[in-house]
Amino acid sequence: MKLTALILCVCGILNAAETSTPNYFNVRTYGAVGDGENLDSPAINKAINAAAEAGGGTVLVPAGTYLSGSIHLQSNIHLLIDAGATILGAPQKLNAYDETEVFSGVAYQDGGHTYFHNSLVWGENLTNVFITGHGVINGGGLVSGAAILDKMCGYKHFRTPNKNPDWKTNPPVRIGNKSIALKLCRNVLIRDVTIVHGGHFAILVTGCDNLTIDNVTIDTNRDGIDIDCCRNTMVSNCRVNSPGDDGICPKSTYALGEARVTENLNIVNCQVSGFIEGTLIDGTMKPAKHGNGRIKFGTESSGGFRNCTVANCTFRSCRGFALEEVDGGILENITVNNLTMTEVVDYAIYLTTGKRNRAPNVTTNSRMRNILISNVIADGVGKLNGIQIMGLPEQPIEGVRLENIRLISQGGGTAEDAAINPKELGTGYPEPSKIGTLPAYGVYARHVKGLELANITVSFAAKDFRPAASFADIQGLEIDNFKPQVAEGGTAAVFADNVTGISIRNSPALQK
Repeated sequence: MKLTALILCVCGILNAAETSTPNYFNVRTYGAVGDGENLDSPAINKAINAAAEAGGGTVLVPAGTYLSGSIHLQSNIHLLIDAGATILGAPQKLNAYDETEVFSGVAYQDGGHTYFHNSLVWGENLTNVFITGHGVINGGGLVSGAAILDKMCGYKHFRTPNKNPDWKTNPPVRIGNKSIALKLCRNVLIRDVTIVHGGHFAILVTGCDNLTIDNVTIDTNRDGIDIDCCRNTMVSNCRVNSPGDDGICPKSTYALGEARVTENLNIVNCQVSGFIEGTLIDGTMKPAKHGNGRIKFGTESSGGFRNCTVANCTFRSCRGFALEEVDGGILENITVNNLTMTEVVDYAIYLTTGKRNRAPNVTTNSRMRNILISNVIADGVGKLNGIQIMGLPEQPIEGVRLENIRLISQGGGTAEDAAINPKELGTGYPEPSKIGTLPAYGVYARHVKGLELANITVSFAAKDFRPAASFADIQGLEIDNFKPQVAEGGTAAVFADNVTGISIRNSPALQK
């Protein structure tokens, strides 16, 4: 009796343990082969459907290479890509990606931000979505650009809405161009996966709330992570290499049919770079010519950005940090702290407002205010300019403080460069290269109200005959402990035009 009771007790414990074990749905059980030749996305979708019908669960992608077209995420699903597993994007000729969905009305954004279903892994209007594991998503056959997608939006030259989408002339197409695309989802986690050759976007999240992207490695050519119209987002411990476009890029498009602010965003402990695609993963880290790769807010900014923090990030062989508000929205309450940059292309820090106004019925100026950037080291900064802050003549940027910054420029500026009067950005595309070389190698600021500079050191590697700083149309300028390197031969340390409310302390080079 005692032995029987013991056996029954053990069986009861095992049954209880089995009952409490999460539901696992192995894609191989549903027909996936994992040989990289047979199309496995139908089997993966069967596994996801089975998990969804069971109320949720973990869809396991074990070791192997799974040639895939569109994979359809559902609510309460954990897509676990295990170590040794690769989801490989199918070639376009297989027509394995879903068709582009119909977009009603005028598209004020390009095709990449308009269509989501033509992606390798996608979901829309979902709750509790988890993509994790130490496996790989390889975009494979994904394209990084497709002019037809912009044409379908009625877009002309990627910049200005031309007309309503014409579905008779441009019917839906099966052009896969994103690795992961999520729209209007809530409670999302993407963790530990590696994405290579991610297509036009490695990760695009639009209108998603309560989003976490953690410990993700991306080695791609176009955008790495685009966070569009999202709220309550954490991006942490990620490595993003994207020589052909932006690395981590918060945006605020009109893709949801409204001007929605991207807000409550933290980007911490991340690395961005502009190495040749593939060389982050293989460890050779070969710099690309004019690598992009940066952290940039914008350019799409119809709603704007609010309450965001960027901290403890490194930039290498890429452009610097950028805040761009050009579509009539507001960019406010931004804190940036502890950035280290080396081999910086064109500039280290770029703040600008403009009036491209890529949204309907824009009645307000683009606005930027309450910006704090501190503890930055930037070495090998390109000739264009180190730090650029440009507001609108009719709407200055308000409340900017830069502190504890050490910037080393490549130098090479001439006396002729020092005489340049930069054009206004106006309706143009916001990029320092569009304005060109500036008349100061260190700090250039124009149309700003309330500018504070504290503990700033700027210098150059090759002799530069431009001033270290230049200010124009500034209302309230406070400088404390500014240490510039100045070329011999009569070069001024600073140039100021139409600057009021000046206070300078502990800066002998400016007080002579």
